Formats: sequence, C-alpha cells, structure tokens
Amino acid sequence: MTGAWLSEDEQRTWRTYLRMSSLLTAALNRQLQQDCGLTLPEYEVLVQLSETPEHRLRPFQICEVLNWEQSRLSHQLTRMERRGLIARQGCAADGRGAFIALTPAGADVIGTAAPRHVATVRGLIFDRLSGAQRAAFEEACTAIAGALSEQGP
Repeated sequence: MTGAWLSEDEQRTWRTYLRMSSLLTAALNRQLQQDCGLTLPEYEVLVQLSETPEHRLRPFQICEVLNWEQSRLSHQLTRMERRGLIARQGCAADGRGAFIALTPAGADVIGTAAPRHVATVRGLIFDRLSGAQRAAFEEACTAIAGALSEQGP
C-alpha cells in the first residue's frame, strides 16, 4: 500500500522505533530508581539545574528546555520540593515569579546519579553502535528534531 499508509519498510522502522523508545525509557527509569531513587523526569530537571552557573532557573526556562507543559512541570516540581531536591526562591525582577534552585540534597543526588546514568546510556546505546551507525543515528535524530522544531508548539 502507498499514499496514506506507511510502506512495509516504513512501518517496520516506525514500530521498531516505538519499541526501542519504550524499552529505553523503561530501562533508564529502572536504572535511576534502583541506583539513586530518582525518576527519569526528576533526573532531567536536576540536570538542567546542575548545568547552570547559579544552579537555578525560572520555571518557563525549564519548560522550554525539556519541552514540557507548564502543568506537568508544576506537578513535578511540587513532588521534588517535598523530597528536598529543589527549592523555590523569589525573583527580585518579577515579584510574582520564582526561581527553581538546586538544593544541597539535589546536588548530592545528581552527583551520584549522573555517572551511573552515563554508564547506562553508554552501555545501552553507544557501545552497541559502530562509529558509522552513531553518526547515522545522530544525523537521523537531527533531521527529525529539525522538522519538529519547524512545526513549532
């Protein structure tokens, strides 16, 4: 079949991608929870905060980088604040706004989690690809991300 339907090759590729994506997300979540007691979304937020010079960001900045909806981030931050991983700080430039700051406990857990997470990513992905496969994978991901970025929100 052609036209509105995916070809056999396209269908096989698409379903392989969906399976890989689901398995990879589950494996990364499992590793983080077992090793550090973090979820993958918690890890993603902590990474963003840990990579800024002041270890803090405005919520809208986190949403932009992670491509999350504001409500998702709000719920995630509430859970993380209860666990002591982040703290909300006032914003002098915007009385109604806030900064989300990495706490010492959050810094400790991301410091422990990051090397283990990197080892897992390397073992699950990069150790299994040749240099040519890695380059092709990056090229394909870049092309797809570019097309999605052009569509806008």
